[in-house]
Amino acid sequence: MHSQKQAPVKYYVGIDVGSASVRAALVDEFGTVVAHADQPIQIWEPQPDHYEQSSADIWAACCSVTKKVVCGVDASRIRGIGFDATCSLVVVDKQFQPLAVNCEGQNYRNVIMWMDHRAVSQVERINATQHRVLSYVGGVMSVEMQPPKLLWIKENLQESCWEKAGYFFDLPDFLSWKATGVTARSLCTVVCKWTYTSDGGWDDSFWKMIGLEDLVKDKYEKIGNHVLSPGESVGKGLTPEAAKDLGLPEGIAVAASLIDAHAGGLGVIGADVKGHNLPCENQPITSRVAMICGTSSCHMGVSETPIFVPGVWGPYFSAMVPGLWLNEGGQSATGKLIDHVVRGHVAFPELQSKAAASAHSIYTYLNSHLDLIKKSLPVGFLTVDLHVWPDFHGNRSPLTDLTLKGMVVGLTLSRGLDELALIYLATIQAIALGTRHILETMQAAGHHINTLFLCGGLSKNPLFVQMHADITGKPVVLSKEVESVLVGAAILGACASGDFASIQVCS
Repeated sequence: MHSQKQAPVKYYVGIDVGSASVRAALVDEFGTVVAHADQPIQIWEPQPDHYEQSSADIWAACCSVTKKVVCGVDASRIRGIGFDATCSLVVVDKQFQPLAVNCEGQNYRNVIMWMDHRAVSQVERINATQHRVLSYVGGVMSVEMQPPKLLWIKENLQESCWEKAGYFFDLPDFLSWKATGVTARSLCTVVCKWTYTSDGGWDDSFWKMIGLEDLVKDKYEKIGNHVLSPGESVGKGLTPEAAKDLGLPEGIAVAASLIDAHAGGLGVIGADVKGHNLPCENQPITSRVAMICGTSSCHMGVSETPIFVPGVWGPYFSAMVPGLWLNEGGQSATGKLIDHVVRGHVAFPELQSKAAASAHSIYTYLNSHLDLIKKSLPVGFLTVDLHVWPDFHGNRSPLTDLTLKGMVVGLTLSRGLDELALIYLATIQAIALGTRHILETMQAAGHHINTLFLCGGLSKNPLFVQMHADITGKPVVLSKEVESVLVGAAILGACASGDFASIQVCS
């Protein structure tokens, strides 16, 4: 009996640029993460609600983590690379050199982050137009989208930035350009954050109405006039320079990118749940919502026909899963809010000390502390007299009010660790109640949702997961592969390589 020789395993690289770090993974053709690395990136906050980054710093981190995950691997077996990133705005001049997005003139700070809220006046004026494109963003454009940021640049940095700018990229598209030298944009980014439509393209009347007619005159060269579907191969693959930077072979396939939340949704929403007795078993993926929870949270639901949900972004055609319409709810501050509340408490130094002594993270320690003080009660009942309103950074969905502020009700004079643990719990409960509000709004508009799929950093916190199950009343599913966002990025690379016929086959 002759043994059959197995073909060498194929690999794909997924790179995920989050708010505060860059991560990379080497993923095999079976969807298993073989190697993983991460590196922090810088954030500048020169004034309240202004958040900036450096595209050079981000690219350097991409190169560093990629070299780590491919070290020791036969380069000929690495078939493709996919990028995802936050929907931040990157500005470069006509020679693709960084341009300052700040009054200080610091050119290396050329990225306005997704969570930047400087363009409040601009987005209010855009929403006052009631232009038809706004129907595809829940009726109200968010300050976190790109048109208000572009208008802010034109009105505040006319000479130093606007007139010198050659290209405005969404960060995921900047990365695919950096890798290939091709300025094509992803359908995901331009549809979800720039008002492009998959059937009609750019709407000249919108840009002229809001005072950005300059972008129309050059046939949208500055913001993209060549749009590719996510996972489609870009150009001729990695350029020699990018290949050297990343430690990868020249010419390997580079995929049109995804926004980070959409990569997470792609990586988790199609999970095989057979045998787990879940309500979504034997149901289409339209019965599922993927919740990507990290610094912020995004709630991704798909449908076969367009569903217009007040206060929820979309419907976007083929923005995440090809052939399906996407609605995207969200909370602007979740992980960031939990950190803010916990680290700002007077008992935080005590928490740090005790967590370090027990060799646990601060959140693992807090979860254990809640178990100690709850006695015979379910942990959720500990906060019967303590409540948090979680919109410390405004409300993205479904109230669409960026002026809302946060609130804590039920405080006492206690300054100890018990009080900190309770505020931590109440904050998580408030976030989960916000998720329930989003899901109920989507269901009222026509979505049929019976299961919640979680991924991202907060999905690794058992208390966060349990509160979402308890408060939404829906089963919560966690993927066996915890790095769903990186797997989603790698799926793009696998699709671009031609090894798989489509994103659906890959996932």
